[in-house]
Amino acid sequence: MDKVKAPILIKKGAEANLYLTEWHGRKVVIKKRLAKKYRPSRLDNQIRTYRTTHEAQIMHEAKNAGVPTPTIFLVDMKKTTIIMEFIDGKQIKQLFSNISVDKRKKICFKIGELVGRLHEYGIIHGDLTTSNMILNSEGKIFFVDFGLCEKTKELEAKGVDLHLMKRALQSTHFDFADECFKAIIDGYTEVVGSDTAKNVLDKISEIKKRGRYVAERKEGN
Repeated sequence: MDKVKAPILIKKGAEANLYLTEWHGRKVVIKKRLAKKYRPSRLDNQIRTYRTTHEAQIMHEAKNAGVPTPTIFLVDMKKTTIIMEFIDGKQIKQLFSNISVDKRKKICFKIGELVGRLHEYGIIHGDLTTSNMILNSEGKIFFVDFGLCEKTKELEAKGVDLHLMKRALQSTHFDFADECFKAIIDGYTEVVGSDTAKNVLDKISEIKKRGRYVAERKEGN
């Protein structure tokens, strides 16, 4: 990892830190997975190495599925670090309150299409929030942070992925969460088809009822 200028910490996470820097004349983001002292060192290293490799592979596969992701320049297994392209743009989270209803719906429709492409390819993002989506100056939406991703085509996983997206919208964009999620599902349906979309929506409803049941049980105890 030579030719790296002094990195600037831009995000501190539970599993990894993100740094902004320059590498061989390029503006890049470095994602470094952190050692966990509560785990035996050998196991910790195995987990961090696997997750680093897995994330890089999934990001590459997402591109093959037609979903824009940062280009990966280097994966350093010993340091459990990924050097990737810096996407110059704004988080969708930062934009939603400052744009028109029509533009917001168009963006959400596109997000739904991209999620549909991931799911059709057997990729579950695992952290679908507007913080992990970046709109660049050319109007292209990039998905970032695949740290919780998995490979599966199971209906349950798809339902959980979109259920978390819905909850994130309700938490961050309460005033227009419903219209946003509807547009996302419209875009999703365009890719996966109405039958699959209905099955996923039914699964989301089931997951929501499960969560309500657990909450009621806790209150009753």
